[in-house]
Amino acid sequence: MTKMRTIDRGKLSVALFTAAGAAAGAVLAETLLRRQYTDVESMSGKTVVITGGSRGLGLLMGGEFARAGARVVLAARDADELERAKQMLLEKGALTSEADVLLIPCDLKVPSECQKLIERATAHFGRVDVLINNASTIHVGPIEQQPLEAYRDAMDIDYFAMVQTIQTVLPQMLDRKHGSIVNICSIGGKIPVPHLAPYVGSKFAAVGFSETLNAEMRSKGIRVTTVCPGLMRTGSFPNAIVVGQREKEYRWFSLAAATPGIAQSAVRAARKIFVATCEGRGEVAVGWDAFLAARLYGLAPDSVQYLAQLANTFILPNPTGSTQPVPGRTLNTRKSVLRGLADRLLTRPNNQPSA
Repeated sequence: MTKMRTIDRGKLSVALFTAAGAAAGAVLAETLLRRQYTDVESMSGKTVVITGGSRGLGLLMGGEFARAGARVVLAARDADELERAKQMLLEKGALTSEADVLLIPCDLKVPSECQKLIERATAHFGRVDVLINNASTIHVGPIEQQPLEAYRDAMDIDYFAMVQTIQTVLPQMLDRKHGSIVNICSIGGKIPVPHLAPYVGSKFAAVGFSETLNAEMRSKGIRVTTVCPGLMRTGSFPNAIVVGQREKEYRWFSLAAATPGIAQSAVRAARKIFVATCEGRGEVAVGWDAFLAARLYGLAPDSVQYLAQLANTFILPNPTGSTQPVPGRTLNTRKSVLRGLADRLLTRPNNQPSA
């Protein structure tokens, strides 16, 4: 299949002009209308449950809350990875005592494991004050090559695991009329992103649920924060599941996820999410790219979709290749300066991929 390489210059000019004007207006409106939160909550002594907490953003957030005096529950599938995460927090001084951390290996694709996670955390520390739904998966490749199972997998982890942990923790928070729920969604839950269809679909569902939850729960004492980051330099790209022209697909995704200026610092993202949780923010964008993209899409969706179409046509690989999904870490890609940058991310934080 050969892609058409023609541009409607009129449409492109309108899209770019609209994008620039809408973005400028959105920034001004956000600056003028941003709510100033004064109800800042201390995290000292609070119990914070973080899914996907063994590496990357989840581990960095664990460090932020631990340094603030919280008791941290880290959940992930790999027990050895969780143990390494705990040692890293102790070595860096984020944790002063092993008594302040609980490791719970679990597979959140299994509904009963979502329930057991909250029950074990509650039994151990007496309550759950903050739930951070961070566990996620990502499938990379053109829609033509994506198997149906990719969409089910994305929904199970990115959406249903979030819903099920929330359903389990809500009764105790409602009884206390107090609690915080933080859902790490994505700018992919706000705008179309070519070659990430399963991820985008599940994140759109996650954003919709999270925002509705906030609308219903805020008056009942439960603060819900929807987090929409852009790409972040977490070093987790080897875990992406890739189809199509797999080497080319993995190359563009890993480089985008590792390049400063395109991908945001995960350390700064973790700090921003921690502050937003303490402030009880309803929504927070991580990175100017995410901030502008979401607002621009709300104001000029046709223009954003046209720009996404151009990226799909002229930048991303053609929809050929294999429909057999494989983890990115199994693929061989050409070495480059940027590739070396991406590889260095694998050493932090706790990002060496499992075999």
